[in-house]
Amino acid sequence: MRYEGSIYRPPSEARSLIIQATIGCSHNKCSFCSMYKDKNFRIRNTDDILEDISIARNRFTNINRVFLADGDALMIKTPELVKILNYIKLNIPECERIGIYASPNSIKRKSLEELKLLKSLGLDIAYLGLESGSDKVLLDINKGSTSEEIINCAIKLKEAGILVSITLISGLGGKEHWKDHAIDSAKAINKINPDYLGLLTLMIDPETRLYEEISKGSFQLLSPREVALETLEFLTHLDSEGTIFRSNHASNYISLRGTLNKDIPKMIRELEEVIKEDIGFKEEWMRRL
Repeated sequence: MRYEGSIYRPPSEARSLIIQATIGCSHNKCSFCSMYKDKNFRIRNTDDILEDISIARNRFTNINRVFLADGDALMIKTPELVKILNYIKLNIPECERIGIYASPNSIKRKSLEELKLLKSLGLDIAYLGLESGSDKVLLDINKGSTSEEIINCAIKLKEAGILVSITLISGLGGKEHWKDHAIDSAKAINKINPDYLGLLTLMIDPETRLYEEISKGSFQLLSPREVALETLEFLTHLDSEGTIFRSNHASNYISLRGTLNKDIPKMIRELEEVIKEDIGFKEEWMRRL
C-alpha cells in the first residue's frame, strides 16, 4: 500500500484498512483547518487503488472495515467508485463496512440514484463536516457552503440509505458568535437527524488563517468554561431522536457521550456540575495527545 503525506481518518475508523483513493481535500480552504495543506487535490488512478487493495488482502487475513481516504473521496466519478467497491466486495468478502469522507460539493455531484447504487455496493457510511449551523460562522471560516446546503446534502445521503456522521466544532464562533453557533448548530442537527454526531473542540494550528486572526485580535477564543456553556446551550436546543452523540475526542475539554434524546438530561447535568465547580477540564497540553 502506498500513502502520500499525512493520513487522516475519523476516530471510529481507527481499526479500518485505510485506502488512499484521493490525495488531499477538494475544498481545502477552511480557515481553521491545517490538514492537507501540503497536498494539491487529485484523484488517484483506479488501477493503483485496486492494486493497494490487493496488497492489503495479501497482507491481512481479516479486514472488517475499509475507509476510503483522503479528505473527499466521494469526488471520484461514480463508475470508478463502482469498480473500487466491487473490487473490495470481491476480494474482501468479510468486510462489514466501507466508509468515506464526503463534502457538500461531492454530494451535489452525485444523483440520488448514484448514491443508492454506491450504497448497494457496500458504501455504508459517509462523514460530513457541518462545522457550524450558523451561516455567519460558515462564511467566516470559508466553508464554501451554507448551512441549508449542507443540511440538504446530509438528507440526500440518508435518503440513499447511507449512514451519516456529522462533525461540529465547539468554539468555532469565538466569543462574538458563540450563542448563534450553538443554537443554529442544534437547529441544523434537528433537521438532519444524523445517525452519528461528533462534537469536537476548536484547536488552533499556526499554519492556519484563523491563527492569524487570533494574533490580530479579530477572533477571540473561548475559555474551557465558555466552551462548556456553549455546549450546554447546544444540548438545550437539541432534538435529534436516536442520534449517537460523542464529544470525547482528544480535543474536547470535557468528555460527553450518549444517545439522543434520552441522554441529553444526563449530559446537561454533567456539564452544569463542571460549570458550577469550574473544575474537571482537560489541561491544554493533553488535548494534543
